[in-house]
Amino acid sequence: MSRIKLQLPSAFSFQTQIPIRISDINYGNHVGNDAVLGLIHEARVQFLAAKGFSELNCGGVGLIMSDAGIEFKKEIFYGDVITAFVTTVDFTSIGFDLYYKLETNGKAAVLAKTGMVCYDYEKKKLAQVPQEVREKLSQ
Repeated sequence: MSRIKLQLPSAFSFQTQIPIRISDINYGNHVGNDAVLGLIHEARVQFLAAKGFSELNCGGVGLIMSDAGIEFKKEIFYGDVITAFVTTVDFTSIGFDLYYKLETNGKAAVLAKTGMVCYDYEKKKLAQVPQEVREKLSQ
């Protein structure tokens, strides 16, 4: 059986701390796989806000997640405070990839990638990546 193996960028442009909530914990007494998408969503929202954007207004367009890949490395537990690293790579005319690394105690617990596409919610169609977004997210 093949496994997802993400090749992380050499550097991350943003980091934040996210405390693990009891609602993130599953019956195995660690963070559930479903909660990991919520954690990377939180990291993405904070990353965008630090750049002056939101998912609904990213330089005048919205963002939609087109795909996601997650590689689990170690357990995360209630009470842990993860350090979430985020960076942007691989811009196309309509989107880009975001890479994430979630660490506990200085060790990688989760590696993830999401493909993001720009979307015009009013016209209900894909949109071009605004130049301002490309510039700010590349920093």
